[in-house]
Amino acid sequence: MALTTSPLYAARRRKNAITMGLAFLATAFGLLWLVLILANLLWEGFSGLSLAVFTQMTPPPGSDGGLLNPILGSLVMTTLAVLIGTPLGVLAGTYMAEYGRYDRVTMVVRFVNDILLSAPSIVIGLFIYEIMVAQVGHFSAWAGALALAVIVVPVVVRTTEDMLVLVPDTLREAAASIGLPRVLMITNVAYRAARAGMLTGVLLAVARISGETAPLLFTALNNQFWSLNMNAPMASLPAVIFQFALSPYKEWQKLAWTGALIITLAVLTLSIVARLIASKSKSQ
Repeated sequence: MALTTSPLYAARRRKNAITMGLAFLATAFGLLWLVLILANLLWEGFSGLSLAVFTQMTPPPGSDGGLLNPILGSLVMTTLAVLIGTPLGVLAGTYMAEYGRYDRVTMVVRFVNDILLSAPSIVIGLFIYEIMVAQVGHFSAWAGALALAVIVVPVVVRTTEDMLVLVPDTLREAAASIGLPRVLMITNVAYRAARAGMLTGVLLAVARISGETAPLLFTALNNQFWSLNMNAPMASLPAVIFQFALSPYKEWQKLAWTGALIITLAVLTLSIVARLIASKSKSQ
């Protein structure tokens, strides 16, 4: 009783209460802006959501239309980026975790990979512009997919390495004890044990590139019309949102809000799926 009534204990309780109060206020301040932004996005986005958004092309100024071509363009370039970046990221992460875990090369690759993880996407877009767009003399969907793939690679590398490192060495030793080659041990034992985490990394990479605008403006640019020509400019949802949001036309601004809602819901869905997969793998 003497301890709980001492002046020192009372002072510590006051400090703790003040600190907790400030922490709650800071959290509430941050959540307030998040709620306001999401509420505005939902209000503006759902008001323009209709079947025409998914069945009609982007309209000329002052006309009604949809977002079919940018949605398709984003799906095409995102899919290509994942197909290009995922194998590279998985192979690099596998080498770092299974073959050269303590090598100096691995330390260098890990350092460079961490830099790429935090690198501004506009720098990556400018890099692809210089080595590809400027060389061929025109924008293209290939360049856009390559820029997005560069963003995918470091995310997949980090998650692949982390998940493989978490696989117990006893499983590797058990596979080696029965004479299983190292390649088969990795593919049949390590990959199976880490596949949920690796898949989560791929989904997070897709969520990361879904809303990237800057690299696409330097590479794929945009296209007002329907086009599946990978060697020509291609529409993408982030680029169309950027263009329409800055326009003075109300119809375009309405479509920009709807496009932003579609991207937000897509990223939210991918994040939820990734967390469900991760939580399921932990419970097993």
